[in-house]
Amino acid sequence: MSSTAQEIATPGPPRVEEVDDGIHAYIQPDGTWWINNTGFLVGRRGVVSVDACSTERRTRAYLEAIRGVTSAPVRTLVNTHHHGDHTFGNYLFDGATIVAHEATRAGVLAWGGPGAPFWTEVDWGGIEVEPPFLTYTDAVTVWVDELRCEVRHVGTAAHTTNDSIVWIPERGVLFSGDLLFNGGTPFLLQGSVAGSIEVLEKVVAPLGARVIVPGHGPVAGPEVIDEVLGYLRFVQATAQAGRAAGLTPLETARETDLGAYAQLGDSERIVGNLHRAYAELDGAAPGAAIDAVAALQDMVTFDGGRPLTCLA
Repeated sequence: MSSTAQEIATPGPPRVEEVDDGIHAYIQPDGTWWINNTGFLVGRRGVVSVDACSTERRTRAYLEAIRGVTSAPVRTLVNTHHHGDHTFGNYLFDGATIVAHEATRAGVLAWGGPGAPFWTEVDWGGIEVEPPFLTYTDAVTVWVDELRCEVRHVGTAAHTTNDSIVWIPERGVLFSGDLLFNGGTPFLLQGSVAGSIEVLEKVVAPLGARVIVPGHGPVAGPEVIDEVLGYLRFVQATAQAGRAAGLTPLETARETDLGAYAQLGDSERIVGNLHRAYAELDGAAPGAAIDAVAALQDMVTFDGGRPLTCLA
């Protein structure tokens, strides 16, 4: 069924979860292609949102959910990275200051609007490209009344070349963006497998977060870090074995038993991740440009030649 026929309650209704006093996660099941999480913090003078949604319909529903919690306006929108599921809805945050890493702005402008042909059809709505217009190079602090929110670039390519986290040290709450997926397959095509491992080990884990709002999937505790690290190391080992056998990333994926990782959503991402891991074995720097179109075409082939399923 084309995803244009889907309502946002399919495959599950979005929900607001208050993960700490005044700190809310907005969870969109089931966290598969283009169905991301966002979140917001409520202060006396206004709301800070972490990310937008992929479609007009989903972003309007998110804004309505915020209004169900508070009448305060959204004054600040932080984008954790440039991907369209987290940024296409930026334009609907009227009057908000849109904050992100300087490379996120560049990525939003380079990406442009929706239209990639690799997924089932999506009703995007009237998307207008709206890049962040307040940017930083390393970090910026956003205050919600007296609550300090540290927005930090992670220092190297990981999920993308421009990932940031939103860390609330006083509460032990972390908005990880797509550095972490809970129940879904991580995706590193525009980032780095090795870089993701480095960031999770050296930046994310040492924070000691009590509550983690991942980019996709249910709210989690710190155990999700080790779960994602296990998958990333599996990708590296699989790539090494496949390359040594003279196989292409697609051939390696077809030969691979995903084992415990077969239950993760969007498992076809193993193909794109192997393309990235192969490039790194060949000496590519973290985040270096690779042929993403070829990788996505291989993912479609791996999926039986059908467009990748998107229910956004």
